[in-house]
Amino acid sequence: MTTQHDDLIRRALEEDAPWGDTTSDAFLPADAAASAVLAAREDGVLSGIGVFARVFELGGVETALEVDDGSRFAAGDVLARIQGPARAVLCAERVALNLVQRMSGIATQTARFVEAVAGTPARVVDTRKTTPGLRALERQAVRDGGGHNHRYSLSDAVLAKDNHLAVLAAAGIPVGEAIRRARERIGHTVHLEVEVDRLDQVEEVVAAGVDTIMLDNFTPDELRAGVALVAGRALVEASGGVNLQTVGEIARTGVDIISVGALTHSVRALDLGLDIEVCT
Repeated sequence: MTTQHDDLIRRALEEDAPWGDTTSDAFLPADAAASAVLAAREDGVLSGIGVFARVFELGGVETALEVDDGSRFAAGDVLARIQGPARAVLCAERVALNLVQRMSGIATQTARFVEAVAGTPARVVDTRKTTPGLRALERQAVRDGGGHNHRYSLSDAVLAKDNHLAVLAAAGIPVGEAIRRARERIGHTVHLEVEVDRLDQVEEVVAAGVDTIMLDNFTPDELRAGVALVAGRALVEASGGVNLQTVGEIARTGVDIISVGALTHSVRALDLGLDIEVCT
């Protein structure tokens, strides 16, 4: 758990109870204690259990973890146990659940994609289509599900996409020339990737010296042809039109990387519940 995570958690707690938990303060004795279990209501892959625990710990509630991040679980399994002041437990409950449910939903969805490409060398990776403010947690969830992370932010790599190329075209600058200029400007450790949406763009981009070429919205036959044209001179990333029905066929075309925005941008939170018993 990092300071960045603590800052995020504190902001979430403040958003949910800016002036305290009015209901618990009015209804519950100040000295009431509570214990609870985090239980799975459906099968899945766990992610965010450390974040879940930290939400409670910041409120003075003890947490005992039964399952580690990245582990598979079945409906009915107990994932964690908590005990502490009842007011603190109830004040933290929703924030803790929101985070672990969303992260576990991402991990579970990622695991499905990873399983679908099993037996191929292709890596399933996420994109920047994350919830603002939650990227670090959502990227962790992808890793917990067996996937990999793409560049973390705009600052981490050069990735020229269709809109960049449209600006170049309007300015009359050939993409190969732009790649060579970019290579001269960036540090030697900076990764350089360019997106193309037609086969006739591949040779110019690869010959200019990219590290990765992204083939966007290519059919499987076009992907195979693109991989053959690249011929090992760069990594090949497939993007666009990727879902659980298509990802296996895409992986079998020989691409190295498959980026999947759906891992984070439209995932369903997993159904986990916190069952509380007030101690007397």
